[in-house]
Amino acid sequence: MIKLANSERLDKHLNVFSTFTATPDKGMTRYSYSPEDVKTRNYIKEKMQEYGLTVNEDGLGNIFGKLEGTLPNAPSVLVGSHFDSVPNGGNFDGPAGVIAGLEVAALFQEQNIKPAFPLEVVAMIEEEGSRFGSGVMGSLGINGLISEEDCHTIQDKDGISVVEAMNQAGLDPTLPRHRDPKTMKAFLELHIEQGPILEEENITIGVVDKIVGLTQLLVTVEGKAGHAGTTPMDRRSDALITASTIISEIPKLAIDEGNDTVITVGQLHVYPNGANVIPDKVVFTIDLRSGSEASIERVMQNVEALIHSQKKEGIKTSIQQQFYIEPKSLSKEIRSIFTTAAEKIGTSSIPISSGAGHDAMVFSDYTEAGMIFIPSKDGLSHCPEEWSDIEHLSQGVDILFETVKQLTAND
Repeated sequence: MIKLANSERLDKHLNVFSTFTATPDKGMTRYSYSPEDVKTRNYIKEKMQEYGLTVNEDGLGNIFGKLEGTLPNAPSVLVGSHFDSVPNGGNFDGPAGVIAGLEVAALFQEQNIKPAFPLEVVAMIEEEGSRFGSGVMGSLGINGLISEEDCHTIQDKDGISVVEAMNQAGLDPTLPRHRDPKTMKAFLELHIEQGPILEEENITIGVVDKIVGLTQLLVTVEGKAGHAGTTPMDRRSDALITASTIISEIPKLAIDEGNDTVITVGQLHVYPNGANVIPDKVVFTIDLRSGSEASIERVMQNVEALIHSQKKEGIKTSIQQQFYIEPKSLSKEIRSIFTTAAEKIGTSSIPISSGAGHDAMVFSDYTEAGMIFIPSKDGLSHCPEEWSDIEHLSQGVDILFETVKQLTAND
C-alpha cells in the first residue's frame, strides 16, 4: 500500500482541534463565531500560512488558503469541510475534512508541486446550523444563496444576528460573500460516514454517489399563558399540549411514506418556561430527509396538514420552511478519479449514498463536486463517542491528494 499522508501530523491537528470546545470532557461544542470558533480559525490560518498558502476570509467568516497555479486567472480546486459542531458532538464531524485539506497542502509543499490550476483549502462555518438554525450556511453564502438582508435577519436563540455575531468575533461582515462559480473548477470533501456500512463491510473508503434531499422547518404553536394552579383545565390554551400532540404524530408520517424517509424533531423551546406557568408559546424544528424529492414533498404536505389541523380556539399554529435542498448526485468524473486513486494506493472502496447533508451538495449545483467517506466506529456521530481511525483518515487524504494532483494539473 502506498502511503503519503503524515498520520502523526493529522493526529496532532485533531488533538488541537479537540481542545477548542465549550464543553470540555462532554464532547465537542463549537458554535460559529464563538470564542472556540475564533481559536480554531486562528489555528487553521496559522497552518495554512505554514504550508505556503495565502489566507483570506469572506463576509461570512469562511476561511480560504490558496496555492496559486501557473495558469493565469484559472479556476481553483477547493478541498475542505466545516469546523463548527453540534452541541456535545464529536471531534471528527467536519474537522476531519478541514484537516485533510491542510494535509493535502502540506504534501504539495513537501513535494514541491507547482499546480497549473490553483489549490484552495476551505474551512466553512455553520454547516450544522447549531447556532443560527440554517445548516450549510457557509457553502450557501459562497454560492450566492445568503443575501445581505439574511445576514441581518438570521438570528440565534438570543436574538443576535449573523452580522452582530461576526462583529463580536472580530470578523468583517462587509467582505464579499458570493463567489463566482467560474472561479471554481471543483470542490472535494472528505467526511466521516456517520453510519455503520463501511465498518461492517470492512471497507476503508466510501465514494459518495448521491446525497439525500433535506428540508428544515420551524413550527410555532401559540396559546395563552396562565397560572398553573388557578386556571381550570377546561379553560386552558396550552401551547405545549398542542405541540406535544403534533410531535407525537410526526414519526408516523415518515414511516408511512417509507422510501428511507426520516423525520426528526430536534429542537424544542417552551415559553415562558416557568414551572408554574401554562406555556403560551412553543417553537420546535422538524428535519425531513429522503433520497426521493417526491417523498419529501408528500411528507411536507402531510406535516402542514397535521399542524394546521391543531388550530382551534385559543391556539394558533404556523410553519416556516427554513431551507430546502433537493437530492443531489455528485460528479461522475470525480467519483471515477477517486476510485482509480483508491486502487492505485491499494485502498478498498465502494460507492455509497449519504443520508446526511453536506456542503458538497450545495457546491454540486455550481461546480464539479466529489466526496469520500471514511468509517465511523460503531456508526456513531453527533456524540462524544464519535471516532474514526487515523489510518483511515490518512488513506482518505492519500486519495484526495492523488485526485487534487490530477485536477490541478494542466490538461
